[in-house]
Amino acid sequence: MSSVFGDRIKMTIFGESHGPAIGLVIDGLPAGVELDLNAIDREMARRAPGRNELSTARNEKDAYVIESGFFAGKTTGMPLCALIHNKDQHSKDYSILQNVMRPGHGDYAGRIKYAGFNDYRGGGSFSGRLTAPLVFMGAVAKQLLKVKGIIVGAHVASVGGVCDKNFNPLGERAEVLTGLAEKVFPVLEDTMGKTMIDTIMRAKQQKNSVGGTIECMAIGIPVGLGEPYFDSVESRLAHVLFSVPAVKAVEFGKGFALAAMLGSEANDPMYMVGSEVAAKTNNNGGVLGGITNGMPLVFKVGIKPTPSIALPQATVDFAKKSDTILEIKGRHDPCIVLRAVPVIEAVTAWTILDLLLAANRSL
Repeated sequence: MSSVFGDRIKMTIFGESHGPAIGLVIDGLPAGVELDLNAIDREMARRAPGRNELSTARNEKDAYVIESGFFAGKTTGMPLCALIHNKDQHSKDYSILQNVMRPGHGDYAGRIKYAGFNDYRGGGSFSGRLTAPLVFMGAVAKQLLKVKGIIVGAHVASVGGVCDKNFNPLGERAEVLTGLAEKVFPVLEDTMGKTMIDTIMRAKQQKNSVGGTIECMAIGIPVGLGEPYFDSVESRLAHVLFSVPAVKAVEFGKGFALAAMLGSEANDPMYMVGSEVAAKTNNNGGVLGGITNGMPLVFKVGIKPTPSIALPQATVDFAKKSDTILEIKGRHDPCIVLRAVPVIEAVTAWTILDLLLAANRSL
């Protein structure tokens, strides 16, 4: 199982949903970086379960303990290890899932790949619980990026077909991006957020779930990050974004809409602002030739509905080799999108930081 990712800043994640703890090791952080632990706490709280009726009732504070690599308020240059203890597991709710596979989940594929030795409780290592370490990494990365004037923010772009307005592709003010993180339901138009909440609650009452999309933007990114082909900015981001559970689609800029445009419509006309180059549109999402072009980085991800739902579903009993009907017990999010917003921001910030270091840009 591959649990390590990154070039200059490598991160290893470990643990299972119902194990004693989950955590991460960050290798490659420069020595002497001052970290604001309160800022990390705020980011972790955004993703933590049990905050309201829109998420799972599992009550985890996502409190962490930094075990190494941090002393007297600053990084030491050694690997930074953080441990997040699991406190509210209800493993008995998952006993049936040892042999009865959940539709839409990684149960069957994982059972085959790991010959039945995988921890199936709460999804084990396939669980969204493992996104908590990603948020910790992102909280660290955001602090380093802020010093360089780079801000990352995201909002719930849609839930079940109910849509928020999009970011201005030419850029949003930093206050808009950071302000989203302070909202319980991060949308640009609060009235649409209320309709989204109604949609989520309706699915919950029906013992069902609903998916949606997240739009993410990064401003202040310099020109020239990334490499053509295999290490393009899109390639690097797509790799880490698709590593987030439930992400099933990614589009940069206008994405699939570009396929219906003429070249004259899709191209971004350029002009001079003093000695700097700018573009009149940003259909390509801030990346051309796989390299950042100085425009805001803009992309959307599609999040599928939570596969664990309480409605009866047709599936198989792997031990008996027979068809069966599964009614899932336990505590699950009726919509993952809300809690995925800080995760998408986190992996984006981490990837941008890694690209900066790969380009030998000083922090």
